[in-house]
Amino acid sequence: MAEENKGFFKGLFGRFTGGAKNTDAEPEAEKPAEQVPAEIGTPSVTQAPEVKPAAGQAAAVQPPPEIEAPLGAQAPVAQAPLETAAPLQAPAEVQAPFQPPVPPQTPSPAPPELQPTAAAEPEEPAKPGFFARFLPVEEPGKPSFFERLKQGLSKTHESIVGRIDTLLLGKKQIDTDTLEELEEILITADLGVKTTVDLIRTLEQRLKRHELEDGAALKKALKEEILIRLMVHAAPLQVSARKPFVILVIGVNGVGKTTTIGKLAAKYAGEGKRVLLAAADTFRAAAAEQLELWSERVGAEIVRHKEGADPSAVVFDACKAAVARGCDVLIIDTAGRMHTKVNLMEEMKKIRRVLTREIPEAPHETLLVLDAATGQNALSQANLFKEAASVSGVVLTKLDGSAKGGIVVAVSHEYALPVRFIGVGETVDDLREFDPAQFVEALFE
Repeated sequence: MAEENKGFFKGLFGRFTGGAKNTDAEPEAEKPAEQVPAEIGTPSVTQAPEVKPAAGQAAAVQPPPEIEAPLGAQAPVAQAPLETAAPLQAPAEVQAPFQPPVPPQTPSPAPPELQPTAAAEPEEPAKPGFFARFLPVEEPGKPSFFERLKQGLSKTHESIVGRIDTLLLGKKQIDTDTLEELEEILITADLGVKTTVDLIRTLEQRLKRHELEDGAALKKALKEEILIRLMVHAAPLQVSARKPFVILVIGVNGVGKTTTIGKLAAKYAGEGKRVLLAAADTFRAAAAEQLELWSERVGAEIVRHKEGADPSAVVFDACKAAVARGCDVLIIDTAGRMHTKVNLMEEMKKIRRVLTREIPEAPHETLLVLDAATGQNALSQANLFKEAASVSGVVLTKLDGSAKGGIVVAVSHEYALPVRFIGVGETVDDLREFDPAQFVEALFE
């Protein structure tokens, strides 16, 4: 090994001195290449023989042989000649130059054909026509008529059922004293004296038969008796029996006659019938204009004269038009009047004579519009108009704002008048045909 190192340094010295060497030195005998066992995992390298240059020639620098370390020892690092030596390498963590952080780049927008298309917004449903929104159609999510009826009768419910619950609170047994207190509650709830007395007598008979053991039985019996009295005269208005079917609407001022006519026109127009309105209220300012507006809303036809004209002339022209056009329903609006006004009552008789002459058996229905909020006054109007104007049916309006809904029972029972329609709100579909069972259920629930 010493000889090999000696040869290596000798060759290295000759390179720096440009080949000026002691040529007198005898060339060393060539030695065969030695096999050095390689480290495990490292391929073995055969040492090439050293070639001596001839006399007078510069000795070629031979790269030092790679010396393999014996097995189990670390092999020395081979050193390359200076002209080919690789530059010193910095450690890995120092070698890479410092690079400033690159700010995030906003991606460029994709071409229009590659951009994802936004989800199309759902199209809005087609809006109903102008007249369709006035027809009595239940809208999705809107409370049913029974719910609106129950809400409209909430004040009457508190006036009757709420006070009855307070009366029966803590009572384990029903006696005659309880029925006397119940009689006072019913009278003050505008059921009328005659109707209340009749109800109490019936309940006394049930009490004697031991059918009223507790408060629940008393409320159930009262509910049944009220329903029986309403069912006696209940009858829906059938407008298909005649053509044209003539409806004469009467009542005092402020009860909602014109509005009721507009809602009735919407109901029948929604059923596919041809409706004609007659603006025979020529005394009240803007009455004809109000009715004309309703006719435009619901798609009905109208016959009107100028303000102050003869109401009988309007009715005459309306009858001629209804027959000529083949209308199904003719609804006549009249001026508000009290039974004490002799001239207005005579005018009403004249209108009836014209109707009977132009259309046989007309008017087929005479509707009296009553404001339920007036209580006993409405009951008095029903009595007087029935005698003077041959009333055949009743419309009770404004039940939603009154605690006197008991007037419905009184009008039907005391004067044997069928309640045709009730109004529990301001919208068109809040005027419905009167259903006694539904009314009583909403009142007591």
